[in-house]
Amino acid sequence: MRLMISGGGTGGHIYPALALIEELRRVDPDAEVLYVGSTRGLEKDIVPKHNIAFEELEIQGFKRSLSLYNVKTVSLFLKSLHKSKKLIKKFKPDIVIGTGGYVSGAVVYAASQMKIPTMIHEQNSVVGLTNRFLSKHVDKIAVGFEDAISQFPKEKTVYTGNPRAQQVANLKSDFSWDQYGLKNDVPTLLIFGGSQGALKINKVVCESIRQYNEKNYQVVFVTGKKRYDDVMEQLKGQTINDNVVIKDYIADMPNVLPKVDAIVGRAGATSLAEITALGIPSVLIPSPYVTADHQTKNALSLVKNDAALIITENDLNAKTLIENSDFIMNDKDKRNEMAENSRKMGCRDAASRLLEVAKSICR
Repeated sequence: MRLMISGGGTGGHIYPALALIEELRRVDPDAEVLYVGSTRGLEKDIVPKHNIAFEELEIQGFKRSLSLYNVKTVSLFLKSLHKSKKLIKKFKPDIVIGTGGYVSGAVVYAASQMKIPTMIHEQNSVVGLTNRFLSKHVDKIAVGFEDAISQFPKEKTVYTGNPRAQQVANLKSDFSWDQYGLKNDVPTLLIFGGSQGALKINKVVCESIRQYNEKNYQVVFVTGKKRYDDVMEQLKGQTINDNVVIKDYIADMPNVLPKVDAIVGRAGATSLAEITALGIPSVLIPSPYVTADHQTKNALSLVKNDAALIITENDLNAKTLIENSDFIMNDKDKRNEMAENSRKMGCRDAASRLLEVAKSICR
C-alpha cells in the first residue's frame, strides 16, 4: 500500500496517525508512507523521528471574526491545495487519510478532487471544523467515539476506536516505580495536565500537597516542562513527603501508564483512548478552552459508564480534588470496578480496524 496521511497541530491528531502507520508497517513491511504536515505544528518535529517521509505545507485556521488574517488563511489554503496536488501526482498514493487539523483539510480535499480514495478519522466525540468540511467529500469516515457517528453521513461512517489505543495496549512495559523512589506495592495516582501542563490543575495540586503527604497512596505529579519552575516556586518552603514525586515531564508515558492505578487529568481523545485501552480509572478535568467544549463530552462518555469521575474546571479546588482522589484510591473494590468498566470501553484493536477500512476503499 502507498499511504499518504495528514494530521497536524496537536498530538491528538499526530499520534493516531503514527499508530496507524506502525500497524501498516507491521502487516505490510513494503508499504510506502508519506506524511504531510504543517510548518507550524508539532508534527514537523515528531514525525521524522519515526523514519517517515515528511512534507510540510504553510497553512493556518480561520478566525471567527472578519479580519485580514482570514484573507491570508484563504490564500494559504489555495496554495496548500495546489502543493498537495503536486505531492499526490508525485507520490501516487493508493489512499489519502486525514486525522484532523487544518493541514489535513487541504491534503484530503485535493485527493478527493483527483478521485483518489479518501478517508478521515475523527478522534473526538464532537466533530471538528475540518472533518465536518471533509465529510462531504471523502469515501469513508472513521470515528473514535460512538457519539460522533450521528454527526456524520450514516452510510459512510464506521466506529473503529482510536488507533493509539492499540499501540499502547500492545506495549510491554518494563517500568518500575523504584526509578522514581516510590514503592511498587503501593497504589499510585498520576496527576497529569498534558505535555504543556495545565495552570489551574497545577495551582490546585500545589494547594493540596500537604493533604497528599498524609495519604496511604503514592502521587506522581507531572507539571509540564514550562510550568515546573513555577510549581516549585509555589511549593517553596513546603515539606514534600516520600509518597509524592514531582516531575516536569515523562518522556516514556506509554511505558509508565500500565503501572498507574488511577489518573487525574484532561479529557483529550488520545488520553482517553490510552487509559481505556489499559483499563485505568480516572478523575477527568476537561479543558474549557477547546472547540465546542468537546473534552467535556469526551469525559461524559466515560462517566456514564462508571469508568471515570468528572470535575469541571470551575469546580476544581483542593477540596474537590482530594475528595475525588480519595474516592478512587481508598476503595480498592471501587477502583477495580471502574478499571474494568474503563477496559470494556477500550478499543484494543483500533489500528487494525482502521487499516481494514482503509484497505476496503483502496482500488
